Amino acid sequence: MVALERAWNETDSTLDGDSVGLKAVTEADAEVKAEAEALDAYSQIVSSVAERLIPSVASLRVTRTVGGWGSAVGAGSAVAFTPDGFLVTSAHVVAGTDRGTAVFVDAAERDFRVVGRDPLSDLAVVRVDGSVEAATLGDAARLRVGQLVVAIGNPLGFAGTVTAGVVSALGRSLAARDGRTSRLVENVIQTDASLNPGNSGGALADSAGRVVGINTAVAGIGLGLAVPIDRVTQRILASLTHDGRVRRAFLGVVGGTRPLPPRLANELGRARALEVVQLLDGSPAARAGVRPGDLILDLDGHPVEGVGDLQRLLDDTLVGRHIGLRLARNGATVDLGLTPVELADD
Repeated sequence: MVALERAWNETDSTLDGDSVGLKAVTEADAEVKAEAEALDAYSQIVSSVAERLIPSVASLRVTRTVGGWGSAVGAGSAVAFTPDGFLVTSAHVVAGTDRGTAVFVDAAERDFRVVGRDPLSDLAVVRVDGSVEAATLGDAARLRVGQLVVAIGNPLGFAGTVTAGVVSALGRSLAARDGRTSRLVENVIQTDASLNPGNSGGALADSAGRVVGINTAVAGIGLGLAVPIDRVTQRILASLTHDGRVRRAFLGVVGGTRPLPPRLANELGRARALEVVQLLDGSPAARAGVRPGDLILDLDGHPVEGVGDLQRLLDDTLVGRHIGLRLARNGATVDLGLTPVELADD
């Protein structure tokens, strides 16, 4: 009887062990299945975006004059954003030329002409004849760090190349120059989606297939930059499409962000202003009495806390219009009036 009871207990113990082992195997299988499902969902998103956008992304081939006597062949990408043939690309892709060839994924080649370019935002608009499949433009202001993004372009001449990654950082700045004039492109998107030469002008899209950026630069391995599609760039694209250029107001100040004195910061409810470091001779700011060392607090009633704020305010609506300028000088506020002129093309 004792022997029988011992045998039963051993059998019961073995069954318990088998149950634990079976449970562990079941949990492991569930984890593998969950990982597979997650990977499948990721793949489905990327494939869906690619299927939606590849027909709207073209490869650009350009020939530009070099040194006044030779020529060089360049390449890049462009994204159709209207069905009647307007494409957005990077300004540096079509620099030094006014026409070229666009090749779509169906191998159709179409001649394009440059409608307008804006080196200070590194954006340009070109147009092909006939209809195209237009991409949907999104809003980069809604992006979040860590969000999935898909890059589509033609790196190294390989058309319709798709890479995926995440938004690595937001709010980056990219210096742009046009002759002697320089400007910071703001709110640039940083991504680890692989970008290579030829990707410039291509699309950076969110998981819904909306274009939220135009790929513009490769800053290093795993470090790509894209000009955001937002309210500011939408206005730039509209100006390039309709006028062939972007008008900006000009004050003639060179400056940088500086902390406000504590008393003034408490009074205004903000911590920073734009310090005037240099004034250009004969500029609207110089004629109005602005001095080096002044802190610009407000322009036309809008607060100014740095270079970015001033750049956003100096659009075409201020050209030729008399506006107010509030400064901090020697601990006191000073109100001046001035009339911005149009920023001249160099």
